Amino acid sequence: MREDFEMRHPIYLDGFATLPLAPEAREAMLSAWAHPGNAGSPNIAGEMAARAIADGREAVANLIGAAASEITFTSGATEANNLAILGVARAALRLKPHRNRILVSAVEHKAVLEPAHALQSEGLEVSIAPVDRRGRLDLAEFARLVDRDLLLASVMMVNNETGVIQPIQEAAALAHESGALFHSDAAQAAGKIDVDVDELGVDYLTLSAHKCYGPMGVGALYAAAAAPKPAPLTFGGGQQSGVRPGTEPVALIAGFGAAARVAKKRLSSDREHCAGLIQRLLEALEQRQLRFRPISGDAPTVPGTASIQLIGVDADELCTRIARHVSLSTGSACTSGQIRISHVLESIGLSEIDARSVIRIFCHRYQNSEEILSAANHIIEAAALSRLETGEVHQ
Repeated sequence: MREDFEMRHPIYLDGFATLPLAPEAREAMLSAWAHPGNAGSPNIAGEMAARAIADGREAVANLIGAAASEITFTSGATEANNLAILGVARAALRLKPHRNRILVSAVEHKAVLEPAHALQSEGLEVSIAPVDRRGRLDLAEFARLVDRDLLLASVMMVNNETGVIQPIQEAAALAHESGALFHSDAAQAAGKIDVDVDELGVDYLTLSAHKCYGPMGVGALYAAAAAPKPAPLTFGGGQQSGVRPGTEPVALIAGFGAAARVAKKRLSSDREHCAGLIQRLLEALEQRQLRFRPISGDAPTVPGTASIQLIGVDADELCTRIARHVSLSTGSACTSGQIRISHVLESIGLSEIDARSVIRIFCHRYQNSEEILSAANHIIEAAALSRLETGEVHQ
């Protein structure tokens, strides 16, 4: 029976990509869908939709210690990051035209790197702050790159491949010392670790619902009340103070809000539970003498996560072998028809051969020890059959 169940429902360890939907979020969305209404309509249905949006906005704001008025909903973290980089840079340039540089870390998500590079066509320069061998921001190098020409800096709070927690408070303080603005992509952080925008000192913060047990298709951008309002990327009916116009997706926002409320309530218990699961999994690998090393070394990581190099194992082959039983991701990606290692692994100095042995694991709140130990057994068995060829990589 267990084997049949796993074939239909693989043990899900790909939480960096997305997390399961919280039952509370599902219920909130079903309730919203059962009562259609447009928040812009002057009737009772419209008022109910507006209330659902307001409640969702309040819950999301509470998760990060913000005011509801500082939250703008988007279609996801990608749009929020684009709004934070493109929208903020364009707005800030009007106030500080002498500043012409954007600073981002080397391990940012492409949703930050690409809009930053797109600003080069508008006359801005882009600097890349390096990370150390553990994948953590090199604060000394970051400080060296901060000067009076800097307009905006962006450093993600938690990396989406390694789970490493970045020194956001320190980086934000360095940026502010020069008079620059600071943004952090917290898509992988909110709902998993403590996030307080006032303590961190950030001007802008990106959030994603489906990375904290909410629905796909909705995210948010926090913009501090004292910071410049981002210039809109789209234009329309003026919703959300014109920053992000368009009819708000009531059900998705209700689901996001419900997930945020649950995450805030369960933050401590989730941390303990997920940390225990990943410890059991890694101990099981060690006990069966599967050789591996954590990519992040001793750097702080999100509880429940691990990015590990399985020594001598072809990670892509391993993931294929266990796909019916366990869902995992590797450190490689297909770009323009070529298999390449991720820019994150390149940034921390991994060779192409070593990167081909990397898997990333995320144990989530709805899993138990039995599932995790079963997943470990599948990984161990597949590893013995997935030896890495150290020759040339074939396309």
